[in-house]
Amino acid sequence: LTGHYQPSAGHVYFKSEQISNLKPYIITKKGIARTFQNIRLFNQMSVLDNVLIGRHSRTSTGLLGALLRLPSNKQEEKEAREVALNMLAFVNLEDKRNEWASNLAYGEQRRLEIARALAADPDLLLLDEPAAGMNPQETVNLMTLISRIREEMRKTVLLIEHDMKVVMGISEWIAVLDYGKMIAEGEPYEIRHNEEVIRAYLGDSA
Repeated sequence: LTGHYQPSAGHVYFKSEQISNLKPYIITKKGIARTFQNIRLFNQMSVLDNVLIGRHSRTSTGLLGALLRLPSNKQEEKEAREVALNMLAFVNLEDKRNEWASNLAYGEQRRLEIARALAADPDLLLLDEPAAGMNPQETVNLMTLISRIREEMRKTVLLIEHDMKVVMGISEWIAVLDYGKMIAEGEPYEIRHNEEVIRAYLGDSA
């Protein structure tokens, strides 16, 4: 979906436009942002700078212009900084904006990656296994954050997740894959009672 891998078959459409063969940065400009299962941050950069990088997909000069600090870019940089700070406040990391990303706790790094993706102002936010490696409290906090993204920011969230409590707890519509094949789709109640899904994922005791 985001251009990092080419589909082996079929095509990918977003807003009626085929995006199958586009570069990731072009897909981001078209309104799709993502996080990764393995956290990908710039560890030796500040928390704020990490989010600013996500915002530069929406500026006319991009990341290179920001690094060169061109005079014509000052207003855009001011606006980008404001957006970045707002995103950090949204994920409750504003007070750590000047810390290196590497100094954050694991759950905080997850939230930082989400803030960076949100800074691109996507219409569709892809979250790849966001609950992986989290403790129970971090998982609860993550579920609350994802719900707020959907309800307060009015973003469409595509969640790829194996933690069934997370999936069932926050999803409105679920598509279930088993070894690359879709075996069911529907609302959480339907999925919970689908016999094929129970066998593949939930276990007979679900």
